Amino acid sequence: MIQFHNVFKRYPGGHEALADVSLRLGIGQMAFLTGHSGAGKSTLLKLVSLIERPTRGQVLLDGVNIGNLRRRRIPYMRRKVGVIFQDHRLLYDRTVFDNVALPLIIAGYRHQEIGKRVRASLDKVGLLNKERVYPITLSGGEQQRIGIARAVVNKPPLLLADEPTGNLDPELSREIMGLFESFNQVGVSVLIATHDLERIADMPYGVFNLKDSRLLSNTVPALEENDHVA
Repeated sequence: MIQFHNVFKRYPGGHEALADVSLRLGIGQMAFLTGHSGAGKSTLLKLVSLIERPTRGQVLLDGVNIGNLRRRRIPYMRRKVGVIFQDHRLLYDRTVFDNVALPLIIAGYRHQEIGKRVRASLDKVGLLNKERVYPITLSGGEQQRIGIARAVVNKPPLLLADEPTGNLDPELSREIMGLFESFNQVGVSVLIATHDLERIADMPYGVFNLKDSRLLSNTVPALEENDHVA
């Protein structure tokens, strides 16, 4: 699903956010991305979600070299990726329903299909009864669930999450991690950036560990896949 081959990312001014990173997350795998603040976790997720492009090396998503992708194909590829942010990035002047519906509206879905998908997505995260309220009235955990519902509403094969439990208490963190596990159990690939090593220590998933922009260790098991470069 995701492949990095000797990837470098250098920003203007000379800051090297990633240096010679090679890794692979197979279809249907779930893994964690760890490392200190500034190690390169967010940059790696931005490369996968096509927010940034690599300076050198190859980033493959579902077999496609997205580092060389033409601009007109970027929106299509982004539909394969759902992204969850730590700060939710919700529109507080819109209802929960409208927040979750936004990716479908942008993609041009019909009104009837939007309603069906949004309600199914909210049901998965336990917020079906909140569709007409405004996010500002909800707790931090509920707001994070809205972000997750929005990320999965168009049924992407890959979910990326950047510190999704960073602002939550331990019980809510467990609930949010359980949601990611439930999506993985139905075949969605999941990559979660986190600094909470204690939280993930007993979870049965591999870890990509970054340090000073480089991949320090990798415990994600290799899977056989028919990947190709497009």
